Amino acid sequence: MKILLFGATGSAGGSVLRACLASPAVEEVRAVARRPLPLTHGKLRVFVHDDFLDYARVADAFAGVDACLFCLGISATQVSGEAEYRRITHDFALAAARALRVRSPEAAFHFISGQGTNVSSRFMWARVKGEAERDLIAEVGAVCWRPAAIDGVPSQSEPRLFKVLRPLYRGLSPFRNLYIKGEDLGRAMLLAAAENMRGRIVENAEIRDLADRAGGRV
Repeated sequence: MKILLFGATGSAGGSVLRACLASPAVEEVRAVARRPLPLTHGKLRVFVHDDFLDYARVADAFAGVDACLFCLGISATQVSGEAEYRRITHDFALAAARALRVRSPEAAFHFISGQGTNVSSRFMWARVKGEAERDLIAEVGAVCWRPAAIDGVPSQSEPRLFKVLRPLYRGLSPFRNLYIKGEDLGRAMLLAAAENMRGRIVENAEIRDLADRAGGRV
């Protein structure tokens, strides 16, 4: 598979990148990022880009791929308000999905959302993510992933609270609906891409089931 990846510098995206690079099923990973990545690999191509509403300058990154894993995101605590959160969470993802449809019309689009997402929620972050899920499924048949606590690779951009809480997350590991290793999230996404899953939501317990089933296959 050829994979297009967004969010590779983040905790979840960095973990998904590792899973992709380790997978025998992945031939190439194309990462669209604002800055060069701190690692090199024979499978990895990085497209440095800073306009996530217009991908014309990196259109080649979208051509001939099998799946886009959209792991780009931000905490609601790190933005000025709903407008900024919506632009990053909803608008960036829709722009990428539309660009993918043009350049690789048969490719699957996978979007990392979050547990508790609900289009009718009184919480802004959950409502905006719910709207992103709804629109992505309607436009491109996206698969929307709702992980709970992600035990991912450290990221400089993540909130300090996440860094403090990460070691505590591991205490939740026996609970399949509350905890996921970052690289297991990546393996689950790759298996779903290989099996051509489309147009649905995947909750945390099912993510772990998929990762278990993936084993060494992807």
